[in-house]
Amino acid sequence: MNKITKQLNVLLTVSIIVSVLFAGGIPMIPIGAANGIYPVMILGIIFTGGGFFATPLLWVYYGELRGLYRVVVAVEKEHLYTVREIASQLSLDENHVRNTLTNCFRKGYFEGYIREGDEITTREGTLPGGKIRAAECPYCGAKFSYQGKNATCPYCGGVFTPEK
Repeated sequence: MNKITKQLNVLLTVSIIVSVLFAGGIPMIPIGAANGIYPVMILGIIFTGGGFFATPLLWVYYGELRGLYRVVVAVEKEHLYTVREIASQLSLDENHVRNTLTNCFRKGYFEGYIREGDEITTREGTLPGGKIRAAECPYCGAKFSYQGKNATCPYCGGVFTPEK
């Protein structure tokens, strides 16, 4: 998870810097031109032009990377190991989750995990900490994780046996 976290932090920093330079470049153009400070005017043109094109692209890419990060967190921290569980917990379409998992594995965000169809296991073939499943409470509709045969909703306290 360190790889995607580092990428997110770098991309966030670059996105903020480019956004600030874009906004700062706009007043630099007339100020530099009016006062005859042509290097300031040229920098303003560069910041404004570059920021105009780069800012939306960087923020869109950051949003896409956050979506990948959320799936990585679901697997590594919330211990959700099937496409169905991840889709249920994150309220996403199963096909979207499959594509996201493919991207995450291709980019190397899952260290120590392998994917076999719609299931994820560790390289040793076991799930860390036992099988943890995702459920939706039939009483209050909350989504949560549980272990064992019976689930207890952490929000309303309802106890039930989830369907397999």
